[in-house]
Amino acid sequence: MNTLYYGDCLTIMQQMAEESIDLIYLDPPFNSKRNYHTIYKDHTGNPLPEQVEAFCDQWLLDSARKESIEKLQQTMIESRIGIDHHSAELVHTLVDKLQDTQPGMAAYLSYMTERLIWMKKLLKPTGSIYLHCDPTASHYIKIVMDAIFGHKHFQNEIVWAYRTGGSSKRWFSKKHDILLFYSRSNKYVFNLQKEKAYTKSAGRKPGTINYGAGTARFFEDERGVYNFVNMRDIWNISYLNSLAKERLGYPTQKPLELLERIIKASSNEGDLVFDPFCGCATTIEAAHRLGRRWIGIDVAIHAIKRVAKVRLEQRLGLSEKQGHFRIQGIPTNYEGARDLWRRDPYHFQQWCVEEVNGFVTSRRTADGGIDGRIYFEMNDVKKLQNMILEVKGGASVPVAHLRALIGALDISGAKMAGLIVMEDLGERKRRNFQSEMDRVGAIEINGQPYPKVQLLTVSEILNGARFKTPNVRGRTEGGYTSVLLPEA
Repeated sequence: MNTLYYGDCLTIMQQMAEESIDLIYLDPPFNSKRNYHTIYKDHTGNPLPEQVEAFCDQWLLDSARKESIEKLQQTMIESRIGIDHHSAELVHTLVDKLQDTQPGMAAYLSYMTERLIWMKKLLKPTGSIYLHCDPTASHYIKIVMDAIFGHKHFQNEIVWAYRTGGSSKRWFSKKHDILLFYSRSNKYVFNLQKEKAYTKSAGRKPGTINYGAGTARFFEDERGVYNFVNMRDIWNISYLNSLAKERLGYPTQKPLELLERIIKASSNEGDLVFDPFCGCATTIEAAHRLGRRWIGIDVAIHAIKRVAKVRLEQRLGLSEKQGHFRIQGIPTNYEGARDLWRRDPYHFQQWCVEEVNGFVTSRRTADGGIDGRIYFEMNDVKKLQNMILEVKGGASVPVAHLRALIGALDISGAKMAGLIVMEDLGERKRRNFQSEMDRVGAIEINGQPYPKVQLLTVSEILNGARFKTPNVRGRTEGGYTSVLLPEA
Protein backbone atom coordinates (compact mmCIF):
# COMPACT_ATOMS: atom_id res chain seq x y z
CA MET A 1 0.00 0.00 0.00
CA ASN A 2 1.09 3.58 -0.62
CA THR A 3 2.68 4.61 2.66
CA LEU A 4 4.05 7.67 4.45
CA TYR A 5 6.44 6.99 7.31
CA TYR A 6 7.35 9.41 10.09
CA GLY A 7 10.87 8.88 11.38
CA ASP A 8 14.53 8.49 10.46
CA CYS A 9 14.80 6.85 7.05
CA LEU A 10 17.70 4.65 8.21
CA THR A 11 15.60 2.99 10.91
CA ILE A 12 12.62 2.55 8.62
CA MET A 13 14.64 1.23 5.64
CA GLN A 14 16.08 -1.46 7.90
CA GLN A 15 12.53 -2.80 8.29
CA MET A 16 11.66 -2.75 4.58
CA ALA A 17 11.92 -5.70 2.19
CA GLU A 18 15.19 -5.88 0.27
CA GLU A 19 15.09 -5.66 -3.55
CA SER A 20 11.51 -4.33 -3.46
CA ILE A 21 11.94 -0.83 -4.94
CA ASP A 22 11.99 0.06 -8.64
CA LEU A 23 13.13 3.68 -8.39
CA ILE A 24 14.61 5.84 -5.62
CA TYR A 25 14.72 9.61 -5.79
CA LEU A 26 16.23 11.47 -2.85
CA ASP A 27 16.66 15.15 -2.23
CA PRO A 28 18.59 15.03 1.06
CA PRO A 29 20.11 18.00 2.88
CA PHE A 30 23.10 19.26 0.86
CA ASN A 31 25.38 20.35 3.73
CA SER A 32 24.65 23.91 2.66
CA LYS A 33 25.14 25.16 6.24
CA ARG A 34 21.66 26.71 6.27
CA ASN A 35 18.60 26.33 8.48
CA TYR A 36 15.25 26.53 6.74
CA HIS A 37 12.56 28.18 8.86
CA THR A 38 10.06 29.39 6.29
CA ILE A 39 7.61 26.50 6.62
CA TYR A 40 6.41 27.98 9.92
CA LYS A 41 4.74 31.37 9.77
CA ASP A 42 1.86 32.86 11.65
CA HIS A 43 -1.26 33.68 9.70
CA THR A 44 -0.10 37.26 9.13
CA GLY A 45 2.79 35.87 7.11
CA ASN A 46 5.47 36.86 9.64
CA PRO A 47 8.01 34.31 10.84
CA LEU A 48 7.54 33.16 14.40
CA PRO A 49 10.27 34.19 16.85
CA GLU A 50 11.48 30.63 17.41
CA GLN A 51 10.42 27.41 15.76
CA VAL A 52 11.58 24.08 14.45
CA GLU A 53 13.51 24.20 11.23
CA ALA A 54 11.72 22.76 8.22
CA PHE A 55 14.92 20.85 8.24
CA CYS A 56 18.41 21.59 9.49
CA ASP A 57 21.10 21.52 6.83
CA GLN A 58 23.96 21.97 9.26
CA TRP A 59 26.12 19.07 10.37
CA LEU A 60 28.04 18.73 13.61
CA LEU A 61 30.85 16.27 14.16
CA ASP A 62 29.68 15.04 17.56
CA SER A 63 30.86 11.94 19.43
CA ALA A 64 28.21 9.69 17.88
CA ARG A 65 29.13 10.80 14.36
CA LYS A 66 32.86 10.29 15.10
CA GLU A 67 32.11 6.76 16.23
CA SER A 68 30.21 6.11 12.99
CA ILE A 69 33.16 7.38 10.95
CA GLU A 70 35.53 5.09 12.86
CA LYS A 71 33.36 2.09 11.92
CA LEU A 72 32.58 3.26 8.38
CA GLN A 73 34.91 0.94 6.49
CA GLN A 74 33.69 -2.07 8.47
CA THR A 75 30.06 -1.01 7.97
CA MET A 76 30.54 -0.86 4.20
CA ILE A 77 32.35 -4.21 3.92
CA GLU A 78 29.82 -6.00 6.13
CA SER A 79 26.82 -4.58 4.25
CA ARG A 80 26.69 -7.60 1.87
CA ILE A 81 26.04 -5.47 -1.21
CA GLY A 82 29.31 -6.07 -3.03
CA ILE A 83 31.47 -3.18 -1.80
CA ASP A 84 35.11 -4.21 -2.18
CA HIS A 85 37.77 -3.51 0.44
CA HIS A 86 39.57 -0.91 -1.66
CA SER A 87 36.43 1.15 -2.24
CA ALA A 88 35.47 0.95 1.42
CA GLU A 89 38.96 2.02 2.43
CA LEU A 90 38.85 4.94 -0.01
CA VAL A 91 35.60 6.30 1.42
CA HIS A 92 36.74 5.80 4.99
CA THR A 93 40.03 7.58 4.33
CA LEU A 94 38.27 10.49 2.63
CA VAL A 95 35.74 10.97 5.44
CA ASP A 96 38.34 10.42 8.16
CA LYS A 97 40.72 13.07 6.75
CA LEU A 98 37.89 15.57 6.31
CA GLN A 99 37.33 15.54 10.07
CA ASP A 100 40.27 17.93 10.47
CA THR A 101 39.62 20.24 7.52
CA GLN A 102 35.84 20.08 6.98
CA PRO A 103 34.23 18.45 10.05
CA GLY A 104 30.71 19.28 8.90
CA MET A 105 31.32 17.60 5.54
CA ALA A 106 32.75 14.54 7.29
CA ALA A 107 29.61 14.26 9.44
CA TYR A 108 27.38 14.70 6.42
CA LEU A 109 29.16 12.08 4.29
CA SER A 110 29.11 9.46 7.02
CA TYR A 111 25.39 10.09 7.55
CA MET A 112 24.69 9.71 3.83
CA THR A 113 26.92 6.65 3.43
CA GLU A 114 25.00 4.74 6.10
CA ARG A 115 21.72 5.46 4.33
CA LEU A 116 22.90 4.90 0.75
CA ILE A 117 24.00 1.40 1.72
CA TRP A 118 20.43 0.55 2.66
CA MET A 119 19.03 2.20 -0.43
CA LYS A 120 21.07 -0.15 -2.58
CA LYS A 121 19.74 -3.09 -0.57
CA LEU A 122 16.17 -1.97 -1.27
CA LEU A 123 16.61 -1.54 -5.04
CA LYS A 124 15.60 -4.32 -7.39
CA PRO A 125 18.33 -5.50 -9.80
CA THR A 126 16.49 -3.54 -12.51
CA GLY A 127 16.15 -0.45 -10.32
CA SER A 128 17.78 2.98 -10.41
CA ILE A 129 18.54 5.80 -8.00
CA TYR A 130 18.70 9.56 -8.57
CA LEU A 131 20.43 11.58 -5.86
CA HIS A 132 19.70 15.31 -5.95
CA CYS A 133 22.45 17.58 -4.66
CA ASP A 134 24.30 20.79 -5.44
CA PRO A 135 27.97 21.65 -6.06
CA THR A 136 28.58 21.96 -2.31
CA ALA A 137 28.81 18.20 -1.90
CA SER A 138 28.17 16.55 -5.28
CA HIS A 139 31.83 15.71 -5.94
CA TYR A 140 32.19 14.05 -2.53
CA ILE A 141 28.87 12.21 -2.80
CA LYS A 142 29.83 10.82 -6.21
CA ILE A 143 32.88 9.11 -4.69
CA VAL A 144 30.61 7.51 -2.08
CA MET A 145 28.09 6.39 -4.70
CA ASP A 146 30.83 4.99 -6.94
CA ALA A 147 31.93 2.86 -3.99
CA ILE A 148 28.43 1.68 -3.05
CA PHE A 149 26.75 1.26 -6.45
CA GLY A 150 29.88 0.68 -8.51
CA HIS A 151 31.45 3.21 -10.88
CA LYS A 152 30.38 1.05 -13.83
CA HIS A 153 26.75 1.63 -12.86
CA PHE A 154 27.06 5.41 -12.99
CA GLN A 155 24.83 6.51 -15.85
CA ASN A 156 24.58 10.31 -15.81
CA GLU A 157 25.42 13.50 -14.03
CA ILE A 158 22.34 15.56 -14.90
CA VAL A 159 22.45 19.33 -14.61
CA TRP A 160 19.15 20.93 -13.65
CA ALA A 161 19.50 24.52 -14.87
CA TYR A 162 17.21 27.37 -13.82
CA ARG A 163 17.23 31.17 -13.66
CA THR A 164 16.15 31.85 -10.08
CA GLY A 165 18.48 33.07 -7.31
CA GLY A 166 22.21 32.55 -6.94
CA SER A 167 23.33 36.00 -8.12
CA SER A 168 26.41 37.74 -6.77
CA LYS A 169 28.97 40.38 -7.69
CA ARG A 170 31.75 38.06 -6.54
CA TRP A 171 31.15 34.97 -8.71
CA PHE A 172 29.20 33.68 -11.71
CA SER A 173 25.52 33.26 -10.89
CA LYS A 174 24.86 29.86 -9.33
CA LYS A 175 21.93 28.53 -11.32
CA HIS A 176 21.96 24.74 -11.22
CA ASP A 177 21.63 21.59 -9.15
CA ILE A 178 23.09 18.15 -9.82
CA LEU A 179 21.32 14.79 -10.18
CA LEU A 180 23.52 11.69 -9.91
CA PHE A 181 21.90 8.77 -11.75
CA TYR A 182 23.04 5.21 -10.93
CA SER A 183 21.54 1.83 -11.76
CA ARG A 184 21.66 -1.24 -9.52
CA SER A 185 22.94 -3.45 -12.39
CA ASN A 186 23.60 -3.38 -16.12
CA LYS A 187 19.99 -4.41 -16.84
CA TYR A 188 17.83 -1.53 -15.67
CA VAL A 189 14.61 0.17 -16.71
CA PHE A 190 15.18 3.17 -18.95
CA ASN A 191 12.54 4.74 -21.15
CA LEU A 192 14.26 7.14 -23.51
CA GLN A 193 12.81 10.63 -23.26
CA LYS A 194 12.62 13.19 -26.07
CA GLU A 195 12.85 16.98 -26.06
CA LYS A 196 12.42 19.79 -28.57
CA ALA A 197 15.63 20.70 -30.42
CA TYR A 198 15.51 23.85 -32.53
CA THR A 199 17.60 24.08 -35.68
CA LYS A 200 19.17 27.11 -37.33
CA SER A 201 20.08 25.31 -40.56
CA ALA A 202 19.67 27.56 -43.59
CA GLY A 203 16.58 26.81 -45.62
CA ARG A 204 15.28 24.19 -43.20
CA LYS A 205 11.53 23.65 -43.63
CA PRO A 206 8.98 21.57 -41.71
CA GLY A 207 8.59 18.05 -43.06
CA THR A 208 10.59 14.85 -43.40
CA ILE A 209 14.19 14.85 -44.56
CA ASN A 210 16.68 12.08 -45.25
CA TYR A 211 20.10 11.95 -43.64
CA GLY A 212 22.86 9.37 -43.32
CA ALA A 213 21.26 7.09 -40.75
CA GLY A 214 17.61 7.52 -41.73
CA THR A 215 14.96 10.22 -41.69
CA ALA A 216 13.92 13.01 -39.33
CA ARG A 217 10.62 14.82 -38.97
CA PHE A 218 10.75 18.60 -38.47
CA PHE A 219 8.02 20.87 -37.11
CA GLU A 220 7.53 24.60 -36.69
CA ASP A 221 6.20 26.87 -33.95
CA GLU A 222 6.60 30.51 -32.94
CA ARG A 223 10.25 29.95 -32.10
CA GLY A 224 11.18 28.32 -35.35
CA VAL A 225 11.78 24.87 -36.82
CA TYR A 226 12.45 21.97 -34.45
CA ASN A 227 12.49 18.21 -34.14
CA PHE A 228 12.64 15.77 -31.19
CA VAL A 229 16.63 14.32 -30.76
CA ASN A 230 17.29 12.37 -27.61
CA MET A 231 17.04 14.24 -24.27
CA ARG A 232 20.33 15.72 -23.08
CA ASP A 233 21.79 15.65 -19.57
CA ILE A 234 21.12 19.38 -19.15
CA TRP A 235 17.52 20.00 -18.11
CA ASN A 236 16.14 23.52 -18.39
CA ILE A 237 13.21 23.40 -15.98
CA SER A 238 12.02 26.52 -14.17
CA TYR A 239 12.50 26.73 -10.43
CA LEU A 240 9.33 27.22 -8.39
CA ASN A 241 8.80 30.86 -7.57
CA SER A 242 6.69 32.09 -4.66
CA LEU A 243 3.61 32.48 -6.88
CA ALA A 244 3.70 29.03 -8.48
CA LYS A 245 0.36 27.21 -8.19
CA GLU A 246 1.99 24.05 -6.87
CA ARG A 247 3.98 25.94 -4.24
CA LEU A 248 3.44 24.67 -0.68
CA GLY A 249 5.76 27.10 1.07
CA TYR A 250 8.34 24.36 1.66
CA PRO A 251 11.79 25.96 1.40
CA THR A 252 13.43 23.49 -0.99
CA GLN A 253 10.37 22.31 -2.92
CA LYS A 254 11.13 20.92 -6.38
CA PRO A 255 8.86 21.27 -9.45
CA LEU A 256 6.60 18.42 -10.50
CA GLU A 257 8.02 18.59 -14.02
CA LEU A 258 11.45 17.57 -12.71
CA LEU A 259 10.15 14.52 -10.86
CA GLU A 260 7.83 13.48 -13.67
CA ARG A 261 10.77 13.40 -16.07
CA ILE A 262 12.75 11.14 -13.73
CA ILE A 263 9.84 8.80 -13.02
CA LYS A 264 8.88 8.46 -16.68
CA ALA A 265 12.47 7.65 -17.64
CA SER A 266 13.31 5.10 -14.96
CA SER A 267 10.09 3.30 -14.04
CA ASN A 268 6.95 1.86 -15.57
CA GLU A 269 3.30 2.04 -14.55
CA GLY A 270 2.67 0.00 -11.40
CA ASP A 271 6.30 0.22 -10.28
CA LEU A 272 7.19 1.23 -6.72
CA VAL A 273 8.84 4.66 -6.28
CA PHE A 274 10.58 5.50 -3.00
CA ASP A 275 11.61 8.89 -1.57
CA PRO A 276 13.44 8.58 1.79
CA PHE A 277 13.50 12.38 2.34
CA CYS A 278 10.05 13.13 0.97
CA GLY A 279 9.56 16.61 2.52
CA CYS A 280 6.52 18.18 0.87
CA ALA A 281 6.16 15.08 -1.34
CA THR A 282 6.65 16.27 -4.90
CA THR A 283 7.90 12.74 -5.66
CA ILE A 284 4.74 11.21 -4.26
CA GLU A 285 2.42 13.45 -6.26
CA ALA A 286 4.37 12.86 -9.48
CA ALA A 287 4.44 9.09 -8.91
CA HIS A 288 0.73 8.93 -8.18
CA ARG A 289 -0.22 10.98 -11.23
CA LEU A 290 1.89 8.68 -13.41
CA GLY A 291 0.31 5.48 -12.10
CA ARG A 292 3.14 4.35 -9.86
CA ARG A 293 2.95 3.06 -6.30
CA TRP A 294 4.92 5.02 -3.70
CA ILE A 295 6.59 5.11 -0.29
CA GLY A 296 7.76 8.30 1.40
CA ILE A 297 9.66 8.94 4.63
CA ASP A 298 10.28 12.19 6.45
CA VAL A 299 11.86 12.97 9.78
CA ALA A 300 9.68 16.06 10.37
CA ILE A 301 6.20 15.40 11.68
CA HIS A 302 4.89 18.71 10.34
CA ALA A 303 6.00 17.66 6.84
CA ILE A 304 4.06 14.39 7.13
CA LYS A 305 0.93 16.21 8.30
CA ARG A 306 1.22 18.78 5.55
CA VAL A 307 1.68 16.04 2.96
CA ALA A 308 -1.34 14.11 4.21
CA LYS A 309 -3.68 17.06 4.45
CA VAL A 310 -2.67 19.27 1.58
CA ARG A 311 -0.89 17.29 -1.08
CA LEU A 312 -2.65 13.96 -0.84
CA GLU A 313 -6.14 15.06 0.15
CA GLN A 314 -6.54 18.43 -1.54
CA ARG A 315 -4.45 18.02 -4.69
CA LEU A 316 -4.89 14.30 -5.34
CA GLY A 317 -8.25 13.64 -3.68
CA LEU A 318 -6.89 10.72 -1.65
CA SER A 319 -8.15 9.62 1.76
CA GLU A 320 -6.39 7.64 4.46
CA LYS A 321 -9.78 6.56 5.85
CA GLN A 322 -10.77 5.12 2.48
CA GLY A 323 -7.53 3.16 2.25
CA HIS A 324 -5.85 5.16 -0.52
CA PHE A 325 -2.71 5.43 1.63
CA ARG A 326 -1.56 4.92 5.17
CA ILE A 327 0.60 6.86 7.62
CA GLN A 328 2.97 4.89 9.84
CA GLY A 329 4.98 6.05 12.84
CA ILE A 330 2.70 8.79 14.19
CA PRO A 331 1.19 7.56 17.47
CA THR A 332 -2.57 7.14 17.61
CA ASN A 333 -2.71 5.46 21.02
CA TYR A 334 -0.72 5.22 24.24
CA GLU A 335 1.20 2.10 23.17
CA GLY A 336 2.28 3.83 19.97
CA ALA A 337 3.48 6.85 21.94
CA ARG A 338 5.53 4.66 24.29
CA ASP A 339 7.02 2.81 21.32
CA LEU A 340 8.03 6.10 19.69
CA TRP A 341 9.67 7.28 22.92
CA ARG A 342 11.66 4.05 23.22
CA ARG A 343 12.81 4.26 19.58
CA ASP A 344 13.55 7.97 19.40
CA PRO A 345 13.10 10.31 22.41
CA TYR A 346 13.64 13.42 20.30
CA HIS A 347 10.89 12.57 17.83
CA PHE A 348 8.62 11.69 20.74
CA GLN A 349 9.21 15.21 22.06
CA GLN A 350 8.51 16.65 18.64
CA TRP A 351 5.26 14.70 18.33
CA CYS A 352 4.05 15.83 21.77
CA VAL A 353 4.76 19.49 21.05
CA GLU A 354 3.08 19.36 17.66
CA GLU A 355 0.02 17.58 19.08
CA VAL A 356 -0.68 20.45 21.49
CA ASN A 357 -0.33 22.99 18.62
CA GLY A 358 3.15 24.07 19.63
CA PHE A 359 6.32 24.65 17.67
CA VAL A 360 9.42 22.60 18.43
CA THR A 361 12.42 24.68 19.44
CA SER A 362 15.50 24.79 17.24
CA ARG A 363 17.83 23.15 19.71
CA ARG A 364 17.70 19.36 19.48
CA THR A 365 17.68 17.76 22.92
CA ALA A 366 16.33 14.54 24.36
CA ASP A 367 16.94 15.14 28.04
CA GLY A 368 15.08 18.24 29.11
CA GLY A 369 15.09 21.97 28.67
CA ILE A 370 12.54 23.95 26.67
CA ASP A 371 11.25 21.58 23.99
CA GLY A 372 8.73 23.86 22.34
CA ARG A 373 6.52 26.94 22.53
CA ILE A 374 2.90 27.84 21.90
CA TYR A 375 2.45 31.37 20.52
CA PHE A 376 -0.44 33.75 21.12
CA GLU A 377 -1.27 37.46 21.14
CA MET A 378 -1.89 39.83 24.02
CA ASN A 379 -3.98 42.94 23.50
CA ASP A 380 -1.94 46.12 23.03
CA VAL A 381 1.32 44.12 22.77
CA LYS A 382 2.77 43.94 19.26
CA LYS A 383 5.19 41.06 19.86
CA LEU A 384 3.82 37.50 19.99
CA GLN A 385 3.81 36.01 23.49
CA ASN A 386 4.41 32.36 24.28
CA MET A 387 3.99 29.39 26.57
CA ILE A 388 7.14 27.28 27.01
CA LEU A 389 6.75 23.50 26.82
CA GLU A 390 8.77 20.66 28.30
CA VAL A 391 8.28 16.96 27.53
CA LYS A 392 9.20 14.08 29.83
CA GLY A 393 8.87 10.53 28.56
CA GLY A 394 10.28 8.62 31.52
CA ALA A 395 8.29 6.21 33.66
CA SER A 396 8.47 8.36 36.79
CA VAL A 397 8.68 12.14 36.68
CA PRO A 398 9.53 13.72 40.06
CA VAL A 399 8.04 17.02 41.14
CA ALA A 400 11.56 18.48 40.90
CA HIS A 401 11.11 18.59 37.11
CA LEU A 402 8.05 20.77 37.52
CA ARG A 403 9.96 23.10 39.85
CA ALA A 404 12.77 23.34 37.29
CA LEU A 405 10.23 24.27 34.60
CA ILE A 406 8.84 26.98 36.88
CA GLY A 407 12.39 28.30 37.24
CA ALA A 408 12.78 28.29 33.45
CA LEU A 409 9.52 30.24 33.17
CA ASP A 410 10.89 32.94 35.45
CA ILE A 411 13.95 33.55 33.25
CA SER A 412 12.54 32.79 29.77
CA GLY A 413 10.32 35.81 29.33
CA ALA A 414 7.37 33.51 28.57
CA LYS A 415 3.94 34.09 30.08
CA MET A 416 3.07 30.47 30.84
CA ALA A 417 4.63 27.00 30.99
CA GLY A 418 3.31 23.53 30.14
CA LEU A 419 4.68 20.13 31.17
CA ILE A 420 3.86 16.98 29.16
CA VAL A 421 4.49 13.60 30.82
CA MET A 422 4.18 10.07 29.49
CA GLU A 423 2.77 8.26 32.50
CA ASP A 424 -0.54 9.02 34.16
CA LEU A 425 0.12 10.44 37.63
CA GLY A 426 -1.09 8.67 40.74
CA GLU A 427 -3.51 10.49 43.01
CA ARG A 428 -0.86 11.53 45.53
CA LYS A 429 1.63 12.73 42.92
CA ARG A 430 -1.10 14.59 41.06
CA ARG A 431 -1.92 16.49 44.28
CA ASN A 432 1.76 17.37 44.77
CA PHE A 433 2.08 18.61 41.20
CA GLN A 434 -1.16 20.59 41.47
CA SER A 435 0.04 22.19 44.70
CA GLU A 436 3.19 23.45 42.96
CA MET A 437 1.18 24.79 40.02
CA ASP A 438 -1.34 26.50 42.32
CA ARG A 439 1.54 28.20 44.13
CA VAL A 440 2.54 29.97 40.90
CA GLY A 441 -1.00 31.20 40.36
CA ALA A 442 -2.75 32.53 37.26
CA ILE A 443 -2.17 35.25 34.70
CA GLU A 444 -4.82 37.42 33.06
CA ILE A 445 -4.52 37.63 29.27
CA ASN A 446 -7.00 39.60 27.20
CA GLY A 447 -9.37 39.73 30.14
CA GLN A 448 -9.32 35.97 30.76
CA PRO A 449 -7.45 34.16 33.61
CA TYR A 450 -5.15 31.25 32.69
CA PRO A 451 -3.06 29.01 34.99
CA LYS A 452 0.57 30.06 34.56
CA VAL A 453 1.80 26.45 34.83
CA GLN A 454 -0.17 23.51 33.44
CA LEU A 455 0.30 19.76 33.00
CA LEU A 456 -0.96 17.22 30.47
CA THR A 457 -0.34 13.49 30.18
CA VAL A 458 0.04 11.68 26.85
CA SER A 459 -3.25 9.87 27.43
CA GLU A 460 -5.03 13.20 27.96
CA ILE A 461 -3.51 14.59 24.76
CA LEU A 462 -4.60 11.52 22.81
CA ASN A 463 -8.11 12.06 24.17
CA GLY A 464 -8.15 15.61 22.83
CA ALA A 465 -7.04 17.68 25.85
CA ARG A 466 -4.96 20.81 25.19
CA PHE A 467 -3.33 23.51 27.31
CA LYS A 468 -5.56 26.42 28.28
CA THR A 469 -4.21 29.36 26.27
CA PRO A 470 -5.49 32.24 24.14
CA ASN A 471 -6.01 31.37 20.49
CA VAL A 472 -2.72 30.07 19.15
CA ARG A 473 -1.00 31.67 16.17
CA GLY A 474 0.34 29.85 13.14
CA ARG A 475 -1.96 26.89 13.69
CA THR A 476 -5.33 25.72 12.47
CA GLU A 477 -7.37 22.67 13.31
CA GLY A 478 -5.29 19.54 13.04
CA GLY A 479 -2.16 21.03 14.57
CA TYR A 480 -0.31 22.23 11.48
CA THR A 481 -0.02 25.31 9.35
CA SER A 482 -2.71 24.92 6.69
CA VAL A 483 -1.99 25.82 3.08
CA LEU A 484 -4.93 25.72 0.68
CA LEU A 485 -4.02 24.95 -2.90
CA PRO A 486 -5.98 25.54 -6.10
CA GLU A 487 -7.44 22.55 -7.86
CA ALA A 488 -4.69 20.72 -9.74
